[in-house]
Amino acid sequence: MTDDNQKDDRRGSMRFQNPETTTPREPTLAEKRARLKAVEEQRRRAEEEQQARQAAEEKARSRRKLLGAGGVTVGLVGVVAAWYLVAVPDEVTAVCTTADGTIVDDDYCDDDYVSSHHGYHSGGWVFIPMPGGGTQQYRYNYGGTGTVGQPVSGGTYTRPSNASITTKSGTTVQRGGFGISGGSFGKGGGS
Repeated sequence: MTDDNQKDDRRGSMRFQNPETTTPREPTLAEKRARLKAVEEQRRRAEEEQQARQAAEEKARSRRKLLGAGGVTVGLVGVVAAWYLVAVPDEVTAVCTTADGTIVDDDYCDDDYVSSHHGYHSGGWVFIPMPGGGTQQYRYNYGGTGTVGQPVSGGTYTRPSNASITTKSGTTVQRGGFGISGGSFGKGGGS
């Protein structure tokens, strides 16, 4: 019966290690790598947290400086400078051209002339009916130069939004400042 008892004891028995006398086993290579990786990750997180704290402190410090008297003065100067840039319009000269870019008399792009000749405006163009049928197309070139009958030199067909635009004959096409304009094509509208 002792043999049966021994079998039963081995089958269901547990062995306990005494921590005072037992030496721990050497960790495997995978366990060593995992520990190193965990230590490196913890160090990286600590560095990131430290950098984030320093950045937050620097931001708070600069915000306090900006709100000081010097910062308010600099802010006001910036606002005044920005307002001045927006409020003071550029001076641009517009020349009336045909569809192929030949300079013509300013009257062809003038609202009163267009109305008196039963013309109309569309998409930045002026259309004036011709006596034999068809229409002639005109538009302003902004900043270009040249003489009547010659091709325009330079400039753009895109209307500057914040500029005082006048023709060579002195007609105001658009008043400058904050992009405010009135009238239709020749006196401030259109593009």
